[in-house]
Amino acid sequence: MEVDLAALFRPGSAHVSGWRRMPAVAGDSMLATSHPRATAAGLEAFREGGNAVDAALAAATVLAVAEPTDNGLGGDAFAIVWHEGRLYGLNGSGRAPGELDGLRVDESGPRSVTVPGAVRAWADLAERFGRLGVERPLARAAGVARAGVAATARIADKWARAAQTAPFRAPRFGERFVVPDLADTLQALAEGGSDAFYSGPVAKAIASASWLDEDDLAGHRSEWVEPLRYDYRGVEVCELPPNGQGAAALVALALYDGLEPGLHSQLEAMKLALADAYAHFADDPFPAGLLDHEHLARRRALVDAASALLPVPSTLPRGGTTYLCAVDGDGTAVSLIQSIYGTFGSGVVAPGTGVVLQNRAAGFVEQEGHPNRLAPGRRPFHTIIPGMLLEGGSLLGPFGVMGGPMQPQGHMQVVLRLVDHGDDPQAALDAPRWRVGDGRVVELEPGLWNAGDALARLGHDVRRATVQHPFGVGQMILRLSNALVGGSDGRGDGYAAGY
Repeated sequence: MEVDLAALFRPGSAHVSGWRRMPAVAGDSMLATSHPRATAAGLEAFREGGNAVDAALAAATVLAVAEPTDNGLGGDAFAIVWHEGRLYGLNGSGRAPGELDGLRVDESGPRSVTVPGAVRAWADLAERFGRLGVERPLARAAGVARAGVAATARIADKWARAAQTAPFRAPRFGERFVVPDLADTLQALAEGGSDAFYSGPVAKAIASASWLDEDDLAGHRSEWVEPLRYDYRGVEVCELPPNGQGAAALVALALYDGLEPGLHSQLEAMKLALADAYAHFADDPFPAGLLDHEHLARRRALVDAASALLPVPSTLPRGGTTYLCAVDGDGTAVSLIQSIYGTFGSGVVAPGTGVVLQNRAAGFVEQEGHPNRLAPGRRPFHTIIPGMLLEGGSLLGPFGVMGGPMQPQGHMQVVLRLVDHGDDPQAALDAPRWRVGDGRVVELEPGLWNAGDALARLGHDVRRATVQHPFGVGQMILRLSNALVGGSDGRGDGYAAGY
């Protein structure tokens, strides 16, 4: 029997019952990921005595195998951790080469590669907060890679859409795919630790396939950072500072908080926030003035209730990402996101390793004087952002929505669903989304198509979306009363589960 893969992604399917998906509930610990194998790996780590960070790392390493279109050893990772009443941020993004032969970067290929930071970030999280170390999840992921993974509907569809440029043959829906070289690399890291990625044969292979050299890899370090916070109507929304774009979600929420409630105001607030982000965010401290009352008032004054804005610049980045979160019985929570940027990143595989290298250097701009211009050892503007919610100074829970420029847009919309509508995590994730694009473009998921005519009359360039991938996939776990309540985006393949 052949399953019609296209039918799984067809808007307004007649197979939809009309009833909603229920949230997951657990008493002590919970994990939510976008892939069944990853959630299963995280639950196994919990059973082995691991905490939320151990469960997250078990899932993260398996996701590097199970979702190769979006993430892997050749990419970056960011995390926010709540531990013993404190918030910690980890920036695991890599840098441009320390020596450059020019200021040109490519969208893909060897000159689009930056140092992969994910492996070091995993090790740093394990060392600071974990109980089981990083070697165990790496060995587990090696076993998964060697046995192969059956392609889920979402991954099979994304892979097929990139089949002409993908470095590996696209599997059919349900077909098992195997990357033997990746299994060997994961096993080598399980035995040699993260240093075996940043020196020795793996580093040599990465340098041979890109404009990086072995010194760039050997010198890579993660950075512990202080998360940024914005109190939206009693819920503290926490994001990492630049070089990521998380603060764009905070600016959008701050702008919207002073506007007339409604879909038009949400779109305008987000467009202004993204324009601020692309003008100012780089490998530099967050420009705190973007959240000052005076700046927010000036930006809100640009919003016309009767007409759509055309902010500049208006070129949005792309992206392919995976996100997961976990909470344990001791109250530790982790929000973790990792990515190789474009589908299959740069398209370059480090020879003999199975490692697909990211194309994060495409996040730089060539405009002279721009803070995000390429320079030796700089980190590019980054799309991937984990989120965390606090309430009354205590943990509410981790959340995130993957998907390039959709990420701050998804963060804003999920927070609005939680705070303004009182949705549970599953309902907040499954609610229909909008996505602002270049210029006045706004794409609407089928559940918002009925708002299209009203938005068009205001001057928005309304597009009725027929592909779901650009709207991201999210996960969330909240501590409510004495239980954990979680959700896993219906646009994805995974689930939330716990004990």
